[in-house]
Amino acid sequence: MDYNIPKNLKYSPSHEWILIENEEGIIGITDYAQDQLGDIVYVEFPEVGEEFSNGESIAEIESVKAVEEFNIPVSGKIIEINDEINENPELVNESPYEKGWLARIKLANLSELENLLSSENYISQINKELED
Repeated sequence: MDYNIPKNLKYSPSHEWILIENEEGIIGITDYAQDQLGDIVYVEFPEVGEEFSNGESIAEIESVKAVEEFNIPVSGKIIEINDEINENPELVNESPYEKGWLARIKLANLSELENLLSSENYISQINKELED
């Protein structure tokens, strides 16, 4: 498996990641998810200020293969979106963890972080999916 799965992030079973910075989080899709989607051509973002519950769809990611929902990995309020993606959606493919992040959120419930996967557990999940 040649996917980049940084150890300092937490992961959802539906292939979203979150980087925690105090009571805020930066979120995006994983390297595995962008690879499965193929070339991303458009992302429909939520509005800054919108609040979402854990697991709720907050955006649509359109690729040459499919349109997929992007689910927020923990409850929170959108405080910033990555405007760079509007001009260059391919950044999600090229740099899913650095330049291709999707949104910054204010965390609503820090205890939800306990339900997310470590990098090791996320890698195990990907390996199982690839076997099926």
